[in-house]
Amino acid sequence: MGFSYLIPVGHPENHIKGKTVELTTTFTPMKVLVATEKPFAKVAVEGIRKVVEEAGYTLVLLEKYTHKQQLLEAVADADAMIVRSDIVDKEVLDAAKQLKIVVRAGAGYDNIDLAEATAHNVVAMNTPGQNSNAVAELALGLMVYAVRNFYNGTSGTELMGKTLGIHAFGNVGRNVARIAKGFGMNVIAFDAYCPDDAMTAAGVTPVHSAQELYKQADIVSLHIPATPETKQSINYALLSLMPKGAMLVNTARKEVINEGELIQFMQERQDFKYVTDIMPASDMKMQELFADRYFATPKKMGAQTAEANINAGIAAARQIVDFLKNGNTRFQVNK
Repeated sequence: MGFSYLIPVGHPENHIKGKTVELTTTFTPMKVLVATEKPFAKVAVEGIRKVVEEAGYTLVLLEKYTHKQQLLEAVADADAMIVRSDIVDKEVLDAAKQLKIVVRAGAGYDNIDLAEATAHNVVAMNTPGQNSNAVAELALGLMVYAVRNFYNGTSGTELMGKTLGIHAFGNVGRNVARIAKGFGMNVIAFDAYCPDDAMTAAGVTPVHSAQELYKQADIVSLHIPATPETKQSINYALLSLMPKGAMLVNTARKEVINEGELIQFMQERQDFKYVTDIMPASDMKMQELFADRYFATPKKMGAQTAEANINAGIAAARQIVDFLKNGNTRFQVNK
């Protein structure tokens, strides 16, 4: 809804051809669109609304939409947009004539076409750290489930004393390390972009290559993003370095796994287990071949907690307000 104000009579802007007139100017508050095929929890939406409306902006919800056209229509006059796993591609950005910023409520942002966002002068952000604990708890839960043989009644093993290798020591990796140490695990990590002293300060032993990590770890927990460098990088050669009885836990991205080589490896290594919250394209085949060594959740659920849902949504709203009012681009992921 717009609002009006009157420019006082006698103001310089009112003098037109020597006449003093009264002008009414209408302003429309900036529109923040929350476009979520999988909606936020009600309490998260209430928190987002509070942040947005207190800033003087208008909040518009597009929840549980079933056709892309609905998104294209809703984003047409939006100044900012919050999404979850919703796809923001060229078609969406072409339709978003006024869009200045899009925020992915979560850590991963491969659902946003960053190059197109840049080409459209749209700032793209994520909300790092807001769902880190939720993902970390799930990773450890998957480990327990797997070492206890998926609770099938047979004798399993324990996590205590095992070496956990954390592949990427970001927000999630740090939380995984914190929880794993509580289980009495020996924790090592590899991250080419994280200094050794940050790892040692967290009680984690740094290693300096992926190969070294996989050689030493009984369990590897994946937390790498899907980038041109990492896609398909978890392959036969790397997995074959792991010791007998090893396990891979993937709460990162499906694209980082070379599925064909993973299947080949698991066929040769009857001792190896793979658990993930990202269902592989080859899920049916893997269930048939490795029923007692493989598990995937029906949908990605690392961030599916009430706390993470609330934290990420409200963080996204705050980042939008900070950007629109102050130009803060701290969490920008495109250039």
